[in-house]
Amino acid sequence: MATTHFRNQLHLHGAQLKQLALLALVVVLLPTAAQAQRKANSQANRGKNGKLKSITVKNLPNYDDRWFHPGMYLSFSASRFVIEQSAQYVANKNVTANSIYSPSLGVGFIGDARLGGPESPFILRFAPGVNFLTRKVEFTPHGYQKPDSIVTQEVTSTVVQFPILLKYQSDRRRNSRMYMIAGINPVLTASNRRSDPLRNQLQALDSDLTLEYGVGLDLFYPLFKLAPELRFSHGLKNLLMPHNDIFSNSLQSISTNSVTLYINIQN
Repeated sequence: MATTHFRNQLHLHGAQLKQLALLALVVVLLPTAAQAQRKANSQANRGKNGKLKSITVKNLPNYDDRWFHPGMYLSFSASRFVIEQSAQYVANKNVTANSIYSPSLGVGFIGDARLGGPESPFILRFAPGVNFLTRKVEFTPHGYQKPDSIVTQEVTSTVVQFPILLKYQSDRRRNSRMYMIAGINPVLTASNRRSDPLRNQLQALDSDLTLEYGVGLDLFYPLFKLAPELRFSHGLKNLLMPHNDIFSNSLQSISTNSVTLYINIQN
């Protein structure tokens, strides 16, 4: 069985390297942040001559005393199918398949429950939501490289997600702290949009299970907490629905892959 060409699979190769480098940097710095001492509710900053320059106020000082925190999120994703060519493609090489990244948008709710006392760094998160996905695969007839010979197949759907995640957070430093998060995400398709019969012949199953992991930064403001978060997702199931057509016959499996920026807001 053959896989698609490595370079064609990674249209966002440079961007992904930057994201992985950021992830590695955060993982290295997180243990140091986790060992930092908790700061007072306010801290004065002075110049060389001892003159008062500014005072840093600790926002939401009693935030960690509560065991449960509700919220909501908005997400922006780049998602695609990870594809594997079929034995028929290896034998005949009728078409070349190439999966490309497409943008998507999601919204949902957050429920964070602390595991243990106020000093515990572990948070259990349940974050159901809705995501509007479009994933594309380009098929090029073998031997034809002209742009007008490419046939694009789209799988456009509205999915409902039920992620269950474990969050490990560092100690708070003034009005910020870092965290890592990981878990599983059951996904159900609520609807598929097949408006164009020629572009929507490739079909996927209505359920999936993905592995999620990422990093984020909690930022405390006077009335709420804002947390930008970068999360990676990998599908664990083969979603291909076989049909007697050239598109599905050239593939053996398709699974999901995405990189998502979450904007979390909690009180």
